[in-house]
Amino acid sequence: METLEKRAIQFDRSGFEDQELVSIYKAILKPRLIEEKMLILLRQGKISKWFSGWGQEGISVGAALAMNDDEFLLPMHRNLGIFTTRGIPLNRLFAQFQGKMSGFTKGRDRSFHFGSKEHKIVGMISHLGPQLGIADGIALASNLREEQKATIVFSGDGGASEGDFHEALNVAAVWDLPVIFAIENNAWGLSTPSNEQFRCKQFIDKGIGYGMDAFQVDGNNILDVITTIRKIAASIRQKPRPFLLECMTFRMRGHEEASGTKYYPEGIQDTWAKKDPVANYELYLKEIGVLDDNDVEKMTAEIKAEIQQGLDLAFAEEKIVPDTEQEYADLFAPFKQVVVEAKGPKSEKRFIDALSDGLRQSMQKYPELVIMGQDVAEYGGVFKITEGFVEEFGKGRVRNTPLCESAIVGTGLGLSIAGMKAVVEMQFADFVTCGFNQIVNNLAKIHWRWGQNADVVVRMPTGAGSAAGPFHSQSNEAWFFHTPGLKIVYPAFPSDAKGLLNAAIEDPNPVMYFEHKNLYRSIREDVSDDYYTVEIGKARTVEAGEDISVITYGMGVHWAMEAAEKNPDISIDILDLRTLLPLDTEAIYASVRKTGKVIVLHEDCMTGGIGGELVALINENCFQQLDAPVKRIASLDTPVPFVGELEDNFLPKKRFMEALVELANY
Repeated sequence: METLEKRAIQFDRSGFEDQELVSIYKAILKPRLIEEKMLILLRQGKISKWFSGWGQEGISVGAALAMNDDEFLLPMHRNLGIFTTRGIPLNRLFAQFQGKMSGFTKGRDRSFHFGSKEHKIVGMISHLGPQLGIADGIALASNLREEQKATIVFSGDGGASEGDFHEALNVAAVWDLPVIFAIENNAWGLSTPSNEQFRCKQFIDKGIGYGMDAFQVDGNNILDVITTIRKIAASIRQKPRPFLLECMTFRMRGHEEASGTKYYPEGIQDTWAKKDPVANYELYLKEIGVLDDNDVEKMTAEIKAEIQQGLDLAFAEEKIVPDTEQEYADLFAPFKQVVVEAKGPKSEKRFIDALSDGLRQSMQKYPELVIMGQDVAEYGGVFKITEGFVEEFGKGRVRNTPLCESAIVGTGLGLSIAGMKAVVEMQFADFVTCGFNQIVNNLAKIHWRWGQNADVVVRMPTGAGSAAGPFHSQSNEAWFFHTPGLKIVYPAFPSDAKGLLNAAIEDPNPVMYFEHKNLYRSIREDVSDDYYTVEIGKARTVEAGEDISVITYGMGVHWAMEAAEKNPDISIDILDLRTLLPLDTEAIYASVRKTGKVIVLHEDCMTGGIGGELVALINENCFQQLDAPVKRIASLDTPVPFVGELEDNFLPKKRFMEALVELANY
């Protein structure tokens, strides 16, 4: 550790008793001593990677000490001090670094990419920025429950260039969320200096643009960090609103150890070494007589012994033995659906009415459920599915959002971490691209990574047929079909729409819920008026037949039914998948074995569509029962065109009718 003869930081101990000053020193010394040990282990090849927070400990430790123990902290990869100050056992922390089973991710992710609800910590993913939206969700839960809690989330100056930064701050400002957005301004994003990252003079200048107060603090002055965060947190607990806190500091080592620091200008590390947060604070305590060399030596020895004990336990742990069954089991939070049968009186409902009915009854059933989306409140959504919901459930639970899909999906995950439920509406399924990262890298992976469920349903109005063009008509279910950790539901009838939506909301895991827009008002069905659910993962035989199996979902089901009506001489077995993940393979195989001829039909484009996977499964498991090659019928491999004639040509309906007759004559 750097030894200083003269202090470069001025401390103000106002409000701090001697005993607390000493405990603060112990807290800031521990991550520094761990850093020293980790660098040795890295050189010895005993850990694979290390992201150093050397020189930035004042921010991490100060924040953890300033916040209440029951308040969430969302750290980045240089915030070791948050984990140590919150009391995470060192043997588990070191096991995490070494990829051992007693670590928090069972060897599935590295270093600080984990969380612990017990310690109120939500760790990051490699994509810088998504955790900011999660903090919004945790803070929203606090507001809705009137808990008077603050949340703090970290970003580096480089990470603040991400779109998630803007989205999360904007949402927090609009919704008066009690979040402290702490920016560790260490002047470098890997090798890229600040003048190549942003042009504002300082981050606190951004506060006025978001309508929030902003403060700058010397991040190397741990007492100033603690005092400032305590004041902000106390204020926003009483009057919820976000704050922007810029912590000025410097990264003494490389982005990660392998990258080094050769790109730093000569002398800059020497300059910042004089402002070392640990050495300066130690020197200060010695100057005011609170600490002496013997105290430091004793504390150092105690912490080093604790570190060694933790390392010994972690090193002694056996290497992980792969268990494929467990890898699959941990994808989802444990949940066994108990189907609620449809009973009682029925009434005729359009597809859209059934969705609205189910959503309303789920809101009644789950007081912790929040609906979020663009124009979903007073306006009722662009398709009017949530019309009247504000009057019944209030604006707290039915929330209009800014145009920021990523932050809102992140907010949904934050609500889930806080023990609530969320339904996020994409105004059109096409717009999900703006929230794609949160879905495929946060919602889908979080339970497999560290056991945190994502109780979020993403509603996806999808499909072509209304001359809406390439950005309001896409079928994009295949994007998510490839992502382990998601469930995908795609109903074709009003009764299934209601029952499966209720089931998706009931399920504590992330569900992508697709709704074909052209079915909203075009089909009707007698649907139970009471709350009920339909089994997720169970296909349905719409029409039984002996000649040809048509395996499909969504609008494809109705094309198949029309084809059956127009071709009464062909006995068609129509299987409506209803759920794409999990996939009812047994129902697929049973249909194929019955007919021996198969068409896999979907509206999505041909190449890379779900049909390719279905054909492969059929060939692998039913080859002996096939009497003809399995056919895929899908839309053209182009974007969805606008003009009606072009759109009709794009869609597979006509080609499907022709293929059906051709296959029947094979």
